[in-house]
Amino acid sequence: MSPTSAPANEPFPAHRELRRRHPRHLTLASQFLLLQLLIVAAVVVGTMGFSFAQSTAAFERTESRRALAVAETLASMPTVRALMPDENARHGAALPAVTQSTSGTSGFEYVFLADTVGNIVSSSQPTLLDDRLPVHEWIETMGRAVTGPLTIDHTDILMARVPIMDDGGKLVGIAGVARVYPTVLERIEQSLSNVIVYGGLALGSGAIGSLLLSNRVKRQTFGMEPQEIAELANHLDTVVNGVKEGIVALDSERRITLINQPAEELLNLPAQVIGERVEDIAPNPLVARLLTSDQETPDRLVIVGQRLLAFNRKMLVSFGKPVGSVTTIRDHTELATLERELGLQSTSTEMMRAQTHEFANQLHTISGLIQLEEYDEVVNFVDGVRLSMTKLNEEVTSTIHDPSIAALLIAKASIAAERNIDFDLTEDSSLPRLPDVIAREFTTVIGNLIDNAMDAVHDMQDRHVSVTVVSEAAPDAEKEQVIHLTVRDSGNGVSEELMDKIFIQGFSTKDDDAAPHSQRGFGLALTKLICERQGGSVTVRNGGNLRTTMSRGPGAVFEVHIPWSPSKMIETP
Repeated sequence: MSPTSAPANEPFPAHRELRRRHPRHLTLASQFLLLQLLIVAAVVVGTMGFSFAQSTAAFERTESRRALAVAETLASMPTVRALMPDENARHGAALPAVTQSTSGTSGFEYVFLADTVGNIVSSSQPTLLDDRLPVHEWIETMGRAVTGPLTIDHTDILMARVPIMDDGGKLVGIAGVARVYPTVLERIEQSLSNVIVYGGLALGSGAIGSLLLSNRVKRQTFGMEPQEIAELANHLDTVVNGVKEGIVALDSERRITLINQPAEELLNLPAQVIGERVEDIAPNPLVARLLTSDQETPDRLVIVGQRLLAFNRKMLVSFGKPVGSVTTIRDHTELATLERELGLQSTSTEMMRAQTHEFANQLHTISGLIQLEEYDEVVNFVDGVRLSMTKLNEEVTSTIHDPSIAALLIAKASIAAERNIDFDLTEDSSLPRLPDVIAREFTTVIGNLIDNAMDAVHDMQDRHVSVTVVSEAAPDAEKEQVIHLTVRDSGNGVSEELMDKIFIQGFSTKDDDAAPHSQRGFGLALTKLICERQGGSVTVRNGGNLRTTMSRGPGAVFEVHIPWSPSKMIETP
């Protein structure tokens, strides 16, 4: 079998059809680029947020120290310490001069002095005069220098406050220094240059990486886009499971990579076998061997359960390397039925040929008698021939009332006569008309067993084949019947070690010259399959030699028992 390979650099034909039938979507490169842009944008936004938090922390850390140093200097000034306890002095020009001077020299916008209850008595911002600080929230920290955020006059500020002590160590006021937090726009302006540089580098590297990755993926997927791959996979899955034949694909390790539903049903496998080794799940070793070994001839037939299956296996090659195999499985049971019917036609044809040969000899005899003017002998000879043929037909049709079985037995008798085999339908045989299905199945059984018996006596000096067929009432059912078929021959019989193997598919004891036109190893296996399918059985034993009265001896005896119901007969007009 020639291996099957896929093109290395071209998309699949179905892929090109999908491109023509469906509108184009974003390519893989575009999707990668868009995704990269979204990632970069998210990174930039996250970086900006992190930068804002870092700038705020840096602002608080740096300005807090500076503000605290300025506030401590302000609180330790002798003028402030001397004037803060004096309510009249608060309204003079000295304290405003101190706050304005401190604001100007330090650069802080807010510099103020407040009394112990929080009233601002002097400030570099005149709008804050007479405002009140929330000293009730600072009770625990009034005697310490503290820095932290504060909202005053609807403005967020970072403030450092230091207690003002007089010479006796008494708290006489609060010195505060503060700066307004920078706005969001100011923070963006501070970090904009870094964001542009690093964001641009990230965007550029991401775009280049996405293009390189896209080209690599497209090379590995034969230029197909993700949606096209999904559509093709769905299309192939529908096709694979839509065909009647079973399909089983294996990798190089003999693991199942694909199996469709018909294959699961034909091989009686469970639903989930992908990834399993075929030896572990095959119904029998022969099926496992067919799925994994080279097949020299097509349509290898195998009996699995109640079906006759045909296997065809091919190797799979990709880029010059074997990657596995694919096997198609076809249900051959119906075709085998047709072949059996054709076999009956062939048997009838062979019977007619044998009778034609026999009649030709008889006509030669009649011609010779006429030339000798022995007219009375001619009449006697013709009557004898007529009686012989009539006797054979009457013997069969008087006991076998099913037309197809009777015709088969008459044909086999004619063939046996031509092959110089003594063929006998015993006197106790009796068979009524059978349902069509049973008749077709039983025709195959009796035909195979008679052929097997005639092949067994092919090389014997005394050639005898005996057939007994009887239909009796089943012992456990009043309306059921059982067909009992016994086929005996005068051959060498079956050895004890082969008794258990004779019904195994592919096993045969026949020589190639015994029956050159028969298919080896399927007749008895098919017979057993049909009997079991109809709820019956077939057995073999020795002791069939018609020339001896011994209970056991040379010759084989095949016995078949098939139940059937007369109530299932189909009436035909």
